[in-house]
Amino acid sequence: MALHEPVMTREVLDFLHPEKGGVFVDCTIGMGGHALALLEAGATKVVGLDRDPAALAIAASTLASYRHRVELVHSDYRAIESVLDARGIDRVDGALTDMGMSSYQLEAEGRGFSFQREDPLDMRMDQTAGPTAADLLRDAAEADIADVVYRFGEERYSRRIARAIVRARESSPIETTSQLATIVRRAVPRRGFSRIDPATRTFQALRIWVNRELEGIDEFLKAVARRLSTGARLVVITFHSLEDRIVKHTLRALAQAEGARVRILTKKPITPQPDELERNPRARSAKLRAAECV
Repeated sequence: MALHEPVMTREVLDFLHPEKGGVFVDCTIGMGGHALALLEAGATKVVGLDRDPAALAIAASTLASYRHRVELVHSDYRAIESVLDARGIDRVDGALTDMGMSSYQLEAEGRGFSFQREDPLDMRMDQTAGPTAADLLRDAAEADIADVVYRFGEERYSRRIARAIVRARESSPIETTSQLATIVRRAVPRRGFSRIDPATRTFQALRIWVNRELEGIDEFLKAVARRLSTGARLVVITFHSLEDRIVKHTLRALAQAEGARVRILTKKPITPQPDELERNPRARSAKLRAAECV
């Protein structure tokens, strides 16, 4: 298993102030790196949510020495209010959401997130529920596939790719990562050297589609804002522009609303420092935004 380094841990601790103690919620706990840092810095309790059961199992191991101060919940972060209600928690002293994928998820066999290996075309964060990427590609109309690849992957050749997918599935189902990657590479014109594989944007788009990653982010942020104690803070880390745009506009709307509950602490998103990027190049696209309950 690849070592996973949580992104911008120093900045997360600087904003959330766990040294004061209190109840914190990590809405996408992943492998538990940020939660461990919060507990080591003084958080009294961490409630950690994740919809990936495999990630929760790793988090349980990561946080084993703090098991009496941690509660792990198999849940989508958008269900945050019902999760807190079920535990009798009315307010929290800080909240964190890291919307990125871990190295483990990208590299684990059988998940289908990467085109670097031969895997079933799954792409579900929660493999216990919902259709796989193969299911969606089998049934979706060409126009819908093109729309997904264009909107979520920002892929200029989305129509060519969708046409190639539909043509290929007429012969046989698209069931593996290598099948899909080959179809996309053949559909995208090659114009000189490119740093990224032609399949990258399409794989990103399908992952977002399968997991509904952009749905409900605004409502989630509003729900978290309702649950923050006065002076408590929310930190959100995103990894692509579509997520960041939603977070930016939602926090701004919350801060400007009549009787606003939050004030924005980051006029511009914070990005990783050079020393972190040297250690962890995968952090390069991370953006952090923070707000405080007033």
